Amino acid sequence: MDQLRQARPRIEVVDALRGFAVMAIILLHNIEHFNLYNFPESSGSFMKALDTGIWDTLFFLFSGKAYAIFALLFGFSFFIQFDNQARKGKDFRLRFFWRLVLLFLIGCVNASFFPGEILVLYSILGLTLIPVCKWGNKVVLALAVILMLQPLEWGKFIYALMHPDYVAPAEQWLVHYQRICPYMEGPDFWALVKSNLWDGQLYSILWAWNYGRFFQASSLFMLGMLLGRTGLFADLGTHRKFWSRALWIGLACFIPLYFLNLALPDWFARVEELRPIQTIVSSLRNFAFMSVLAASFVFLWQWERPHAWLRRLAPYGKMSLTNYVTQSMLGSFIYFGYGLALFDDLGTTASLGVGIFLFLLQLGFCHWWLRSHKYGPFEWVWRKATWMCS
Repeated sequence: MDQLRQARPRIEVVDALRGFAVMAIILLHNIEHFNLYNFPESSGSFMKALDTGIWDTLFFLFSGKAYAIFALLFGFSFFIQFDNQARKGKDFRLRFFWRLVLLFLIGCVNASFFPGEILVLYSILGLTLIPVCKWGNKVVLALAVILMLQPLEWGKFIYALMHPDYVAPAEQWLVHYQRICPYMEGPDFWALVKSNLWDGQLYSILWAWNYGRFFQASSLFMLGMLLGRTGLFADLGTHRKFWSRALWIGLACFIPLYFLNLALPDWFARVEELRPIQTIVSSLRNFAFMSVLAASFVFLWQWERPHAWLRRLAPYGKMSLTNYVTQSMLGSFIYFGYGLALFDDLGTTASLGVGIFLFLLQLGFCHWWLRSHKYGPFEWVWRKATWMCS
């Protein structure tokens, strides 16, 4: 009985994989200038080609995939917490709801600096885990598959095919994005905060709704929960067949989906048809490549030499919330008008250099901090507030 009540130990490969995802996110955010898409002219053909190559490579590898890994592991973490409480005879659902409220507030702090953060979205979509957490694996998997297939976008696509005269409304996220741009470039920090907390949040949430992230993230949360239930991260050697299938099936699906996505503009001239079918295909393409990245990471983790390097990411993943929020603070100060205002001075290559420097700075801090602390600063606050009334 005492053994059943023990909490599950942390799984280091999950922390390292989460660290890998947050590292990729910080590199992308830097070359995007934290959503302030304003860049200097490249000096010379070589730098222009280098900037373009770096931009295309990072977006190919990580855009839509790093976030997906992060979302998958959010669902996995929910399972660990839910299961740990169940082993003690407690129901975690109400506590998880409160935890999501706290995440919403942390997300608002993050959004004050960065109009494009995902914590507020996760705090909203995390609610989907509460009703399904006691469902059977097959039912949860079926629902996750349906959500991953983007049923709303299929509805939009079919409706557009059946109504050739239909004109889709303007994308409202773009209106809100255009409103925040002057504040990102301007010198007034408090005006930026005010703009970010209203127009910035509306931009971020409406963009996510418009491009299928509501359905995809909810699906990934559920799939992460299933990964926890089935122990696929806990004993990697026993589950080599699963990870091998995830790698090769993901690769086999990604290649045709990648070329299909490139061909879609030639097949559908009307934006009303093109936009939803692109969202469907790109969502599936990103999920397929995410599977390749995650499975490759798992296999490299089991080899001695790569393992020695990859495990250095574990402290970074263990403090992922702290790293995600502080990268927004540092990044906005570097690029936005209220700080160093380098948005119009640093090209893609230089911005990647800044991103690598910030990552290494955070990584060093994580290793130093966890020598004497069990949790990162934001993780400690979130955990303390979660259980303050227990």
